[in-house]
Amino acid sequence: MREWFAEHGALARGAFAVSVLVALAVLFAPQGDVPATPFGVDKVVHAALFAAQAFTARWAGVGRGVAAGLMVLWAAVSEALQGTDLVGRDASLGDWLADVVGVLVGLLLWRAATAVRR
Repeated sequence: MREWFAEHGALARGAFAVSVLVALAVLFAPQGDVPATPFGVDKVVHAALFAAQAFTARWAGVGRGVAAGLMVLWAAVSEALQGTDLVGRDASLGDWLADVVGVLVGLLLWRAATAVRR
């Protein structure tokens, strides 16, 4: 499995693309399609989505600073869009913070994965 992380090839780029597509589907699903969940589960989902995107962005060869900056910006834009009539959901500072935590977790997981590889 370690050799999968050795190269920023098609598998890495494909994994990043899939993580972005899943995030788009989850973040912009109409309010009626979002299931009711216990308190806090939505924050875990936000963090997991952004952790996956950050991890796979690094795997695909995106630099740490670029990945962090773009992911945090993407988190803010996605929250702002959720608050529009276009999406019809609520924008939330708490969701954005969960997204940012997810980005940090994803970047730290990538760092740990590459440290183990060495």
